[in-house]
Amino acid sequence: MVFVVIAHDGMDAGALQRRSTARPRHMERVEPCARRGELLAGIALLDRPDGNMVGSVVVLDLPDEAAVRAWLAQDPYTQEGVWKNVTIHPGRVAQLPYKPLVGPQTAA
Repeated sequence: MVFVVIAHDGMDAGALQRRSTARPRHMERVEPCARRGELLAGIALLDRPDGNMVGSVVVLDLPDEAAVRAWLAQDPYTQEGVWKNVTIHPGRVAQLPYKPLVGPQTAA
């Protein structure tokens, strides 16, 4: 089942530094998830065009919400306090001729 996770970072003075510090471990973790087909998309939310990352939209293909919560609990952004406000929404991907996603330079 497809789930959309919207995760907003903290708004405190240390939020950007926490994200920057955790990001290499987060990216190392999510790459194999994408290769296995669990992670369908990862999108960084920005505070403005060409701005700072302030959150993420994650699209996961996992069996149920419990699996999504377990996946989130294992992510460095959760473990290191980057994501502060997280919502999980069940979803369905429309069968449309989508343009292929862009490369790793835009990953959340």
